[in-house]
Amino acid sequence: MKNYLFYVGIDVSKLKLDVVVLNSKSINQTDHFIVENNQKGIKSIVTYLQKKKINLITTLFCYESTGVYNYPLNVFLSEKKIDYWVVPPLEIKRAKGLVRGKNDKTDAKDIAYYSLRNIDKLNLSSVPEKEIQQLKLLFSEREKLVKAILLFESSKENRGFMSKDVYKEIALINSKTIQNLKNSLKGIEKKMKAIIINTEQLKQQYDLVKSIPGVGEQTAIYFIIATKGFKAFKTWRKFACYSGVAPFEYSSGTSVRGKTKVNHLADKKMKSLLQMCAMTSIKYDPQLKEYYTKKKAEGKNGMLVLNNIRCKIISRVFAVINRQTPYINTYKFAG
Repeated sequence: MKNYLFYVGIDVSKLKLDVVVLNSKSINQTDHFIVENNQKGIKSIVTYLQKKKINLITTLFCYESTGVYNYPLNVFLSEKKIDYWVVPPLEIKRAKGLVRGKNDKTDAKDIAYYSLRNIDKLNLSSVPEKEIQQLKLLFSEREKLVKAILLFESSKENRGFMSKDVYKEIALINSKTIQNLKNSLKGIEKKMKAIIINTEQLKQQYDLVKSIPGVGEQTAIYFIIATKGFKAFKTWRKFACYSGVAPFEYSSGTSVRGKTKVNHLADKKMKSLLQMCAMTSIKYDPQLKEYYTKKKAEGKNGMLVLNNIRCKIISRVFAVINRQTPYINTYKFAG
């Protein structure tokens, strides 16, 4: 692990960046300044550090994940090959302990101290390839369209309860709106498919994931997005934890014996897609269908068994990616 001498904590907001510079040799002394959240402001951070004779090679930048607001910072630091660490806000909040009051300066200072004290947890961040960024944005837009279509289609509930004269005009407008939304949805899915087809590595990953029974097109695409092209997670177990399907023990001393269960902190979209994959698998995959039937006959809870199947699907996905060969159903050769 690299020995960092300086830690730069940044509180990111829409218009500005609060920056705190922490020297590991004198942690009680910090420098604080504010810059604009744009290319000019971000460059001025590096200029300030250089004027202070601070070596960027031994400097770690750390800030919370704030979605699109920290994107310019991600790109700049990646281009300059400067080490940076993007941490979930909840992790930093819980690490601070009991606090009273807050402001942007103290938040930046807390982030700098977090990076210093939790250096053993360091997982350097990086900007995904342009194609994965495009897929992520398109997938997000697709989700909005799917929800909008379902919302407009709910107007059909008025049919049969209202007079035809009243419902007729609304139905006509509603029908045109739904058709336009569906056309937009097809356009987005077509663009997503084109990005994958035109990128050799993504096309290979997509085909490998799709070879697994029960995994559909959108799930395969989201696997690529969530794993940043299978570079963000080293093992399927870590991804299972990220997806909220890894079970954890809940016990303490001799009196507390809670059920082993999954945690609610998860990528809810990935978890939802995996649930649909599991439901499909127990219908069309003979191996998983037999597993589900067997466990149910043993008296196991249905949701527990489905969660085990979700884990199996993740392990299969990572297996085909690591082997670089499509999934082979060995079950049909058994016996």
